Amino acid sequence: MNRIEVLRKYVDNVLLKMTDNEERRSAYVHLYGVSQCCAMIAIKRGEDVELSMAAGMLHDIYSYSAMDSKDHAHKGVTMAIDILVASGQFNDDEIKKICTAIYSHSDKGIIDSSFAEVLKDADVMQHYFYNPLVEVKESERVRLEKLIKEFGLA
Repeated sequence: MNRIEVLRKYVDNVLLKMTDNEERRSAYVHLYGVSQCCAMIAIKRGEDVELSMAAGMLHDIYSYSAMDSKDHAHKGVTMAIDILVASGQFNDDEIKKICTAIYSHSDKGIIDSSFAEVLKDADVMQHYFYNPLVEVKESERVRLEKLIKEFGLA
């Protein structure tokens, strides 16, 4: 079994414990949607696809597990580390890279490493693709406009 499939089992175990069916559905759609967007963006930009997908799967895992989005990017790093270590699939450098991206993913107005930018952009892309008719958050508008141009969607 590959590393992504192993990690999905850990994520599924967390999400299956959610008691609210609507929130659980939202969690699956968002986490796996961001992971898929990470893969697409990473391929296009020459970043590590596997690690990007892992970051996408774990970036909001704390929010859904604790049902608390306050400071979730920072709080979520501890949970992400625990999952990555328990999976036995990732080395220390990979865990650090994934968790650094998770830690900064909410700061959409700040430009970070090219790897961290994949996660930020994937988060924005998934929000938009989930329902393009919904008003885009102001904090995500500039990123979305760049993504639309980058991927030739306009």
